[in-house]
Amino acid sequence: MTGPFHATDTSTPPHAAPAGFVEKAPLERYVPPAKPSLVGLSRAALAETLGTIGVAPAQRKMRVQQLWHWLYVRGATRFAEMTSVSKELQATLAAHFTLARPDVVAEQVSVDGTRKWLLRLPGEHAGESPHEVECVYIPESDRGTLCVSSQVGCTLTCSFCHTGTQRLVRNLTPGEIVGQIMVARDRLGDWLGAERAKGEGLPTGGDRFISNVVMMGMGEPLYNFEAVRDALLVVADGDGIAISKRRITLSTSGVVPNIARAGAEIGCMLAVSLHAVRDELRNELVPLNRKYPIAELLDACRNYPGVSNARRITFEYVMLKDVNDQLADAKALVKLLQGIPAKINLIPFNPWPGTRFECSDWERIEKFSEIIFNAGYASPVRTPRGRDILAACGQLKSATEKLSARERLALRAMAMTD
Repeated sequence: MTGPFHATDTSTPPHAAPAGFVEKAPLERYVPPAKPSLVGLSRAALAETLGTIGVAPAQRKMRVQQLWHWLYVRGATRFAEMTSVSKELQATLAAHFTLARPDVVAEQVSVDGTRKWLLRLPGEHAGESPHEVECVYIPESDRGTLCVSSQVGCTLTCSFCHTGTQRLVRNLTPGEIVGQIMVARDRLGDWLGAERAKGEGLPTGGDRFISNVVMMGMGEPLYNFEAVRDALLVVADGDGIAISKRRITLSTSGVVPNIARAGAEIGCMLAVSLHAVRDELRNELVPLNRKYPIAELLDACRNYPGVSNARRITFEYVMLKDVNDQLADAKALVKLLQGIPAKINLIPFNPWPGTRFECSDWERIEKFSEIIFNAGYASPVRTPRGRDILAACGQLKSATEKLSARERLALRAMAMTD
């Protein structure tokens, strides 16, 4: 069974979020949940859990389908909302479980419509302080992408990445990963029959705000493989949240042994944080390269299950001024990726406090992109989003670490007057 959650704070409607932190639950007021949440359990685990409260084997499949619908289509937060479930079973479920998501500590809205949530999770052990992660919603006119975290902190220490400066605290459970999507859909009103959020930048087309999920938040997903796999299979289930595996992308810094497993056991799209064309430089930028060098990583990509021109691997390449942005690097990148169905995302570096790196000049980025494009690869330059709220690529880090003591006290004072 997945770990328990604190009930999500829904006192502030999604469209009312101010630009800036408004802390909802100061650390000293956090009360961990007493009962486990059913969010994130697989169908088999949910059936087994129902057995522990006396649901007969012959009824479990039907009851699982009912709960699945209410959880992942309707977005129910209380068992009492489940009108197709008997009141007796509603009461029994409520006595033993919750439908809680992670606790929303703070919400930030960027000038470009990007939204970032700071979420609080219980500590891993009894008496331990709660933990925090971030997830980010990036709206565009025709779709909305949710960037989800897999770990509290990060296993890796990539030198250009703000998240990498925060030590790894623990892996997230499947329920905590699915719970991030539940929170985002709650805040956006993205459930069947719910009142939809209003605000600048939200998608105008389609019947849902969250159409894509990327495992590109805090942490290295392939170092938390089983939990990420189990969570993404829940997210992709066609009778629930139903986000197509072709709209789910897992990003890795190159944990080679688990790349093939991701293709075989999850079947989602793959993105690889490459960022350099030479081992000596990648060793510095992405220290995991010392364990799994470029040649070994690219061999795993060539053999990724299901890779084809229709299911290309995305290679992420952050543009660092005078570090990896020479035109010779672009030509070497094209040569390295020969034979791999790929597209190359060029990412303008997003600065963060204390970094020694700078973003490449725009003229250099355009010339770099042109070399790649002329070699036959798609080479979009990722538009920086959410920079003003530190929600852009490589900027995520538990916000309580970024805020000064004075800022934290001010936020808590604001929260006390809510």
